Amino acid sequence: MNELPNPDELDLCLLADRYPLRKRLQGLQRLMADQPAVAEGLARFRESFERSRAIVELRRATLPQPEFPPDLPISQKWQEIAGLIATNQVIVLCGETGSGKSTQLPKICLTLGRGIFGRIGHTQPRRIAARTLANRIAQELGCQPGTAVGYKVRFHDQVRPETHIKLLTDGMLLAEVQQDRFLNEYDTLIIDEAHERSLNIDFLLGYLKGLLRKRPDLKLIVTSATIDTERFGPGLHKLNETVEYSPNRMTPLRRLGQPFEVAHAVLFLCSDESSYITGHTLAVTGGR
Repeated sequence: MNELPNPDELDLCLLADRYPLRKRLQGLQRLMADQPAVAEGLARFRESFERSRAIVELRRATLPQPEFPPDLPISQKWQEIAGLIATNQVIVLCGETGSGKSTQLPKICLTLGRGIFGRIGHTQPRRIAARTLANRIAQELGCQPGTAVGYKVRFHDQVRPETHIKLLTDGMLLAEVQQDRFLNEYDTLIIDEAHERSLNIDFLLGYLKGLLRKRPDLKLIVTSATIDTERFGPGLHKLNETVEYSPNRMTPLRRLGQPFEVAHAVLFLCSDESSYITGHTLAVTGGR
């Protein structure tokens, strides 16, 4: 008698493998009367299941333990930022150039255990930026590029099954939607340099706005040095308040508007001398 696995065991697999494995398991359940066919299908199912679970265990065992450079403004508040990421689905972060947001945000996600069942996807507008940033993060984590940290750009794919952080261009992520419309490869997405408002970024943000409702497990971090939070915040729809940001960076943040559906966080990395923290709004001081 061929005993089928418990569907709950699929939670031990990669996010990208859970849906196809669940469909195959349902197909085997319909074939229970045909024992030879079930035996053959069950063997293939168990092979795929064990392969997916092995990758999860490999990522768990090789999860880097990041350290944060004390001279970066974001490092002073990384624990608060980690808490906000853990309790909110969407984060909008505004940080000046040099604040450390691009290199440290993926590392903060690692401290939360992200990047095991799904990867941490980190987009950049240009190929050279994706490759350079991947090399820099890999250097800070003490690993070789293409292992725990990889990148995927046109004509170059330096990603392995055990890769936790994946740098790629926003155009490449948009192209992946054609093959993986739920983006199940990822458990976290960081959309960097969102202020450029290219067609790729606009299409991505519009697509992700709808995807967030279907994938409550997906974390989305939108970040830039000059992001217009008044436009980006309500545009993502899954936010519970709009935040006003004074251009001179000398006045505190002010809440505007009515609550939306889901809690969010808006974070600012500023260069003024006072930090402002209230509710799910955070300012990080000491920018260079």
